[in-house]
Amino acid sequence: MITSEMKMAELIHINYQLLSVLDRFGISLGFGDKKVKEVCSYNNIDTNFFLEIVNTFNDKDYFPSKSLQDFSVEMIINYLRKTHDYYHEKKVPEIEHIIDQLEKGCKEQTNNIKLLRKFFIQYKEELNHHTKKEDDLVFPYAGTVEKIYSGKETTREEKEVLNKYSMKTFKEEHDNIEEKLYDLKNIIIKYLPPTKQQSISIHLLELLFQLEKDLNDHARIEDKVMVPKIMEMEKHLSDRMK
Repeated sequence: MITSEMKMAELIHINYQLLSVLDRFGISLGFGDKKVKEVCSYNNIDTNFFLEIVNTFNDKDYFPSKSLQDFSVEMIINYLRKTHDYYHEKKVPEIEHIIDQLEKGCKEQTNNIKLLRKFFIQYKEELNHHTKKEDDLVFPYAGTVEKIYSGKETTREEKEVLNKYSMKTFKEEHDNIEEKLYDLKNIIIKYLPPTKQQSISIHLLELLFQLEKDLNDHARIEDKVMVPKIMEMEKHLSDRMK
């Protein structure tokens, strides 16, 4: 388990994929031999929240949902928003660049590569729709619920907000966007014959698997932390308004 007394550099040696998590927290490389708690303090990051996220990301069997629920909704949402930014600003463009390389270097597999590009464009659109809904509707609603919950009384306007949407609705409609990567990976695994660009195909496949894992971790935080936390607040508010 990663602890606050470990050197931040050790995290990268333990799991280089934690680099993406550090980036979401705004932590830049060059922290020398500083401990995790020292780097977090320097960057004004809650050390306990950081540890819960990196341990969850590093170990699929580690998921302290109860501990994560002790943190504010705002803190959880800020991390989830930064994860969305990471997908759109870094991972998706990186994957598109590799597909471009594959297309330019493979003249004999044009139909399969065009199919691959078509599938990825469709997936990109679905991912955009998925994250936009959360950014524009779900996260603002969750933040509003926390604000109302923290108040002593509930105004008429606040009651209207609570009546228009709910975490139950989100839970029922929440689609697993990571599952749709399966067909995309299968095109590469099953239907893209060996070419001179085999190393590029393998790299692309690695990126898709990494994205899939990241999306799974992201969804777990939403489903196991944000949703039950807000639903508990909604229940309390419902009782308060009776």
